[in-house]
Amino acid sequence: MAASRPFKVGVTIHPQQCTIQQLRDAWRRAEELGVDSIWFWDHFFPLYGNPNGNHFECWSLLAAVALDTRVPQIGPMVTCIGYRNPDLLASIAATVDQLSGGRLVLGLGAGWFERDYAEYGYQFGEARDRVRTLREALPRIKHRISRLRPGPAGPMPVLIAGSGERVMLRLVAEHAQMWNTIGSVDQFARKAAVLDEWCAKVGRDPREIERTANVGGLTAKGVQEWLDAGLQHFVLRIAHPFETKELERVLKIRDS
Repeated sequence: MAASRPFKVGVTIHPQQCTIQQLRDAWRRAEELGVDSIWFWDHFFPLYGNPNGNHFECWSLLAAVALDTRVPQIGPMVTCIGYRNPDLLASIAATVDQLSGGRLVLGLGAGWFERDYAEYGYQFGEARDRVRTLREALPRIKHRISRLRPGPAGPMPVLIAGSGERVMLRLVAEHAQMWNTIGSVDQFARKAAVLDEWCAKVGRDPREIERTANVGGLTAKGVQEWLDAGLQHFVLRIAHPFETKELERVLKIRDS
């Protein structure tokens, strides 16, 4: 079954419970399969399985994959704004974008994994505090990028992940070129409609914002349902041992 419209397929590679060579093999395999994007989450400890198992740092991996691949977009899904000074983050991102030849997406989120904060000495606070930190950081990041020399090599779009209707989706409308969320297709459709409303309020063309979502368990019918809801960029997940059957199936639908 061919999809009714073109779409992108990306993959978030879970950087945990594995070796660095297994990760390299996974991202090389993803590029060989023809993915449109490769992502890593930004955490310091495993999110499941052995809580003290192997885990690798996001931006170090992005620098490596920038040099080890040629075609896909790359980025964090997503980097936690509370883990790095916003100006430093802008500089890191621009350098990785230079390494990649202009393929980086600067994925940003408010953060949620309390263990990261506690063990690395960051202030966790409440969700509203972390969202406020993101809101305050976005103009700083933009300003720093404008002052960097040489700056990014490409457009370096900003992706914001979140679904809060009062603040997060407004931040997407104001600052982002890409939006990511998680949930059911119906939840996605509702949040996308709210994002469109925010775009109207802030004077933004909603078509300027690429719609992405973390999805799984996809069939050809499921792909079509997401496309009908307005999804443009499917982001699947693979974890050790990095099985790619579902990814290959969705790529085949994309290419049919």
